Amino acid sequence: MNPLLEYTINAHGGLEAWKNFEKITARLVTGGALWEMKQQPGILEDIYVTSETKKQTTSHYPFINPEWKTSFTPGRIAIENTAGEIIEELRNPRDSFSGYTAETPWSTLQLAYFAGYAMWTYLNAPFTFANPGYEVTELEPWEENKETFRRLKVTFPPEVASHGKEQVFYIDTEGLIRRHDYSVDISGGSTAAHYLSDYIEVQGIKIATKRKVYVRLEDNTPLLPGPLLVSIDLKEISLQ
Repeated sequence: MNPLLEYTINAHGGLEAWKNFEKITARLVTGGALWEMKQQPGILEDIYVTSETKKQTTSHYPFINPEWKTSFTPGRIAIENTAGEIIEELRNPRDSFSGYTAETPWSTLQLAYFAGYAMWTYLNAPFTFANPGYEVTELEPWEENKETFRRLKVTFPPEVASHGKEQVFYIDTEGLIRRHDYSVDISGGSTAAHYLSDYIEVQGIKIATKRKVYVRLEDNTPLLPGPLLVSIDLKEISLQ
């Protein structure tokens, strides 16, 4: 295993501890300009999410209707009721974003697809990077706000849905992820600098409870002052 990845995984609780869990659940309180931009305001404002740890599935609930939830896998997104009946579904959802720009609105199912893969990526990092198919390389360090971060470039396998193929994670001196850079393929390749903070320990696993996402400029700095694209506060976190 890449030494920096091993250091990071151990700092977050260790791979052996993570393997004990099948699911992670949290209450999300979200904000930011993205949801209005995509013409889907309020839907994810206060919602619960469950992601599996051993396969890429995520569900948000209640979704729009108190009796509805989402069902995400890389090849399918659906809205279902509590009885498991399909309200609406879309196969091969990523294809539906072809030609989209950062300004293109999303449908409700497209929002659910984005939220599904994004939260699965966030909640499972860095542990999934030890799985077969991921390629990991350490980049040169990065200095920001008088701190020096080691950087991990992660190339995702094609079967995993995420923002983009290559993403970069910034690791602090304690081994915790403090920043996550990516380009959002389904939003015209729009760039993001995603900051993580307020870590807590849940059942032996370190989890960031606050996330803030800004536009990332060509010089790799965040656009500040600038719009806060997304904010995510995690509460009521549990592992099963």
